[in-house]
Amino acid sequence: MPQARANGIDIEYESFGRDGDPLILMIMGLAAQLVFWPESLCKGLADKGFWVVRFDNRDIGKSTHFTDRIAPDFRELFQQVTAGRTPEVPYSLSDMSDDALGLMSALGVERAHIVGGSMGGMIAQLIAINHPERTKSLTSIMSTTGRRDLPQGDPAALAVLSKGPASLTRADLIDNGVIVRHALAGPGFPESEAEIRALVERVVDRAPYDPAGVARQWSAVFAAPPRNLLLKNVRCPALIVHGDSDPLFPPAVAKDAAESIPGAELFMVPGMGHGVPKSLAPVLVKRIGDFVLKAEARATIAG
Repeated sequence: MPQARANGIDIEYESFGRDGDPLILMIMGLAAQLVFWPESLCKGLADKGFWVVRFDNRDIGKSTHFTDRIAPDFRELFQQVTAGRTPEVPYSLSDMSDDALGLMSALGVERAHIVGGSMGGMIAQLIAINHPERTKSLTSIMSTTGRRDLPQGDPAALAVLSKGPASLTRADLIDNGVIVRHALAGPGFPESEAEIRALVERVVDRAPYDPAGVARQWSAVFAAPPRNLLLKNVRCPALIVHGDSDPLFPPAVAKDAAESIPGAELFMVPGMGHGVPKSLAPVLVKRIGDFVLKAEARATIAG
């Protein structure tokens, strides 16, 4: 896969469709490599006439890892955030949004349709907030505005995520990845054990697991100020996609996001959990594809 030098770092990316078609930039979530966007989703959107690019965020996969920056102590970080203070972290979600914008520039693209999942949805929201001139549309999937009073996720799922692998051996990393995938799954879009294991093995073998990098990403998420009030200034077309069975972000979180953005569309998916399995791809190709086609037509008319 190619790399681009953007915002002072190297970003690993993969593209689908024709260079020069309108760009859909796919931003993945916490600790998630670009391969967590199913190829069938990317190819399906490309078949609608778009150039689709997925990439590894900083500190994950084959993009630059910030090994010289130490993640803060999470107990101290929690105390600072709950006390209303702004903690110092290795980098912010805004820095990560600058990575995405830098990648767009490296690809020679001024404006794009921005699609983000989970943490990627938070990054996508910041692009729409801070850089409206570069945002044709915003699609935020299984994400949140970061409001502090929103309902919390399922304690059992959160416990699985916080536990981590028993060791950094390949076998333990794969076993943990399979457990996490099961914990986040929704009942409406099942994956076979073989599918899950194949994806997890691909992730483990594609790039070394970097727990410090994951911690740095997590600190950026945790320290980020709420975006709900800022999102009220977003004027581009916006689509909120969320599962009614998401164990991390309950449906009320999606409703808050939709209500925070003027004119946003809310698409609640029955049986969807916190993830994008291949079985969900046809649903998203249809809904997101129709949305970005309308947004592209609007952007073309507006000049």
